[in-house]
Amino acid sequence: MKVFHERSWSGVSPASLLPVLACAAVLFAAASSAAQEKTSPARLTYTKVLRGSVPEYLSISVDSNGHGTYEGRKLDDPPSPRHLKLLHSTTDRLFELAAELNHFRSVELESHKKVANLGQKSLSYESEAEKNRVEFNYTLRREAQELVDYFEKIASVEQHISMLEYAIKYDHLSLPKELLQIQIDLDNKALADAELMVPALEEIARNPRFLHLAQVRAQNILQRLQNNN
Repeated sequence: MKVFHERSWSGVSPASLLPVLACAAVLFAAASSAAQEKTSPARLTYTKVLRGSVPEYLSISVDSNGHGTYEGRKLDDPPSPRHLKLLHSTTDRLFELAAELNHFRSVELESHKKVANLGQKSLSYESEAEKNRVEFNYTLRREAQELVDYFEKIASVEQHISMLEYAIKYDHLSLPKELLQIQIDLDNKALADAELMVPALEEIARNPRFLHLAQVRAQNILQRLQNNN
């Protein structure tokens, strides 16, 4: 066998092997790319449950690419998640804060102080390598506070979108009031990724069947969002 092996390769020049090696490299790269595509992105999820609040159940889940879902409803209502797509800057900041909290691995966030019931909150991180979850009512950790604040501001935007979409279909007269609240929230920096509201705002601003005041306020908000970009 050894003699046959030596004879079979003795007449092969290095140059003749180049096409074979190049083909192997292409196949390896393709296999590596396919493996990466099959890898699921990491995901962050925030939930809050507080009976009597609006909403009573809140959940925002987002992956490292910014794709996610929002759900806000009464506890007794059936699940009704809706898709959202966050800005890259927001997504990156969310995952940076989760990393600063060790992706919630063996971390204690509850302050154990005597405070009112602010809602049972949970933060979870899930990747192909690990899955961690932590619960708390109130925390003193700066990173956790900022993370919760981001999620709550995203939730506020989604709630505004729901209100606008409902008013567009069924209650035109409520639009000026809802748009005024959006302006107030923008003034108070209480919204994250407010650009998610743009489709609804553009529909109001461009459609003459809505009240002129609603159109003016919608256009004003659109201008503010454009100036912030």
